[in-house]
Amino acid sequence: MKKFKAESKKVLDLMINSIYTNKEIFLRELLSNASDAIDKLYYKSLQLGNTGLSRSDFAISITIDAENRKLTISDNGIGMTEAELDNNLGIIARSGSYDFKNTNELKDEDINIIGQFGVGFYSAFMVAEKVEVISKAHGEQNAYVWISDGAEGYEIKQTQKASNGTDIVLYLKKDDDNEEYSKYLQEYTLKMLVKKYSNYISYPIKMVCTTYNYDVPEGEQPQKTSELQTLNSMVPLWKKNKTQIQKEEYESFYKEMFYDSDAPVCTVHMSVEGSVDFKALLFVPQKAPYNFYSKDYEKGLKLYTNGVMITEKCKDLVSDYFSFVKGVVDTEIQLNLSRETVQQSRSLKTIATSIEKKIKSELESLLANDREKYLEFFKSFGLQLKYGIYQNFGMNKGVLQDLLVYYSVKQDKFVTLKEYCDAMEDEQKYIYYATGKTVDGIKLMPQLGKVLEKGYDVLCFTDDVDEFAIKAISEYNEKQFRSVSGGDLGLDEEDVSEEDASLCEYLKNSLGDRVEKVKISKRIKNHPVCLTTEGEISLEMEKVLSAMPNMNEQIKAKKVLEINGEHAIYSKIKKLFEEDKQSLNDLIEVIYSLALIIEGMEIENPTKLADKVCALLS
Repeated sequence: MKKFKAESKKVLDLMINSIYTNKEIFLRELLSNASDAIDKLYYKSLQLGNTGLSRSDFAISITIDAENRKLTISDNGIGMTEAELDNNLGIIARSGSYDFKNTNELKDEDINIIGQFGVGFYSAFMVAEKVEVISKAHGEQNAYVWISDGAEGYEIKQTQKASNGTDIVLYLKKDDDNEEYSKYLQEYTLKMLVKKYSNYISYPIKMVCTTYNYDVPEGEQPQKTSELQTLNSMVPLWKKNKTQIQKEEYESFYKEMFYDSDAPVCTVHMSVEGSVDFKALLFVPQKAPYNFYSKDYEKGLKLYTNGVMITEKCKDLVSDYFSFVKGVVDTEIQLNLSRETVQQSRSLKTIATSIEKKIKSELESLLANDREKYLEFFKSFGLQLKYGIYQNFGMNKGVLQDLLVYYSVKQDKFVTLKEYCDAMEDEQKYIYYATGKTVDGIKLMPQLGKVLEKGYDVLCFTDDVDEFAIKAISEYNEKQFRSVSGGDLGLDEEDVSEEDASLCEYLKNSLGDRVEKVKISKRIKNHPVCLTTEGEISLEMEKVLSAMPNMNEQIKAKKVLEINGEHAIYSKIKKLFEEDKQSLNDLIEVIYSLALIIEGMEIENPTKLADKVCALLS
């Protein structure tokens, strides 16, 4: 028996047990190697002008022998001589595919070879206790078998094989408490793995499969037959010419690949040539998955190289704020040894940047050309776009801010920030907004009165993140944002009289540090009272921050109690100020509590409030 030419059994153990974390990918690796072997023969036949071979002559086959626990993967590719078996399989991490692609006469050619690391073959030992490789090189008379149990070494012997190619025979391990190796002898499992990892290998992968005919007389068993089936579709949709693909084909592919019953909102088919060549087929779903806004959701695009799936969800190909996008990317890119993960590289970042620009462009097109469909999309994923702006202190606002839509009180529809600015009055200095749980609730807010009276529009913010995102944007089209509940609306207001100043100071002292100040307001038109704020923290932000877990200290807005100077309640307050300050103290407590209720904020003592209201009414 020959010893492995790598350092020792320890190296082989590392290859099998450390590089690969998922046992089922052994089939992907062996099928990829088989595809490479066929590619080599086909390419050489073209170089030599051998027209006796065509692509239709080639195939990969899978054979199950459940009784003897054997699984065989066969190809009719270039095969290996005795020396090549010794060099390619006897030296761990020696790649025949790499050597083939990098020979002097071929290294500048555009040849798609999948396996170039020389460790993929050894993944077979994750599931097999013994492996036999029976191979006959094209044009050679003799065939040889390489045999190893993956321990100390291997042996090579001459054998019989009718035609060129390679058969890899796996003698599967016995089932144990940790792994059911017998599943790799089941038709269903093998079909699923081929579909998952190797569906787009460019040669047919064939296997004899059992079919059942249930159209039999009642009481009889279904008729069982066996037939040779092709398990893979070979030509991926993303490699076809766009002009040859119907909309229904895209939708069918999306539904089958991503298990969605609804058609996508839009489809992006990319074919990019440049510093990095890649093809991509991307989809924007109609609805968010049930766990989309939870920590359990995993973003990422399926990454393929030459039709072989490398990564189920490559997170680096799509930004967090576009994490709702599903799709596939096919490229030749630098992989790590196991092909299970992708190394961080400039190529990967280049692809991600190109994809981001295309997604943004498609969403802008949808927004411009099909507003109704875009609003449906925004209902599902608008929150993610807003979080994208809020994260990283607004660094991504240039990408996302023109994709935002908000309900306009004045225009009675959803508008973009640009559309709001285009409709602004000439003298209007700021973009005004109001926060609340619902649009209907916002429309009833007392704070809107002065702004609407001036003929200015107000945007409705109904998501918790809205105000945080707007703070990150800071300004749009050289216009700053102002909350209608903020202390300074940028509007002309009358000065407070000395009499009012004295009254406001008394009311402020009565309420204590619960409010920053009390003022007589000109902004409220038909309502008696409202709360506004001074400083950066608004009432809505206080509610959001207070609800967050693990807040070490309570973050409070600087509240200002504003009383409508033209409302009957103000006359009542002035009268009590002169005649009955105790009753005034009770009244201002009730007024303050009502202002909190209007803002949807918590009342400290509802029972005490009820008692004071009843006392005032009695």
